[in-house]
Amino acid sequence: MTKILMVCLGNICRSPLAEGILKSKLPEDKFTIDSAGTGAYHVGNTPDARSIAVAKKYGIDISNQRARQFTRKDFVDFDIIYAMDTSNHTNILKIAKNDIDTSKVKLILNEITPSENLSVPDPYYGGVQGFENVYKMLDTACSELAKKLI
Repeated sequence: MTKILMVCLGNICRSPLAEGILKSKLPEDKFTIDSAGTGAYHVGNTPDARSIAVAKKYGIDISNQRARQFTRKDFVDFDIIYAMDTSNHTNILKIAKNDIDTSKVKLILNEITPSENLSVPDPYYGGVQGFENVYKMLDTACSELAKKLI
């Protein structure tokens, strides 16, 4: 079983969407998908209502997810760790213990724009359109990732 973790800052906007989208594209008997945040701001909370709404619009239910903080143990528990942006990528790498940990960490948008190191923008302080844009970016990246994994 391949285990994949999606990581953003608070685990209420981007990474829950990425988790839900990728889960919808991969067989659950072969993949475990989860999400976390590098910050502890929203631990235990459901995803942002706007993330829930945009996911629901596309037939994905993320309303039962709960935010949690990324920990060093995630390097042991997951095979691949996708950061939503360069800041979170850097923060994840800061707690990596070795090259094996480091090799697991990738930027999600490099799945569609290899080596460009682009970030998924944080839609938290914006309007509904920002969540729609993020959904579309993540859907494209997750589709590409699913093709590679299956």
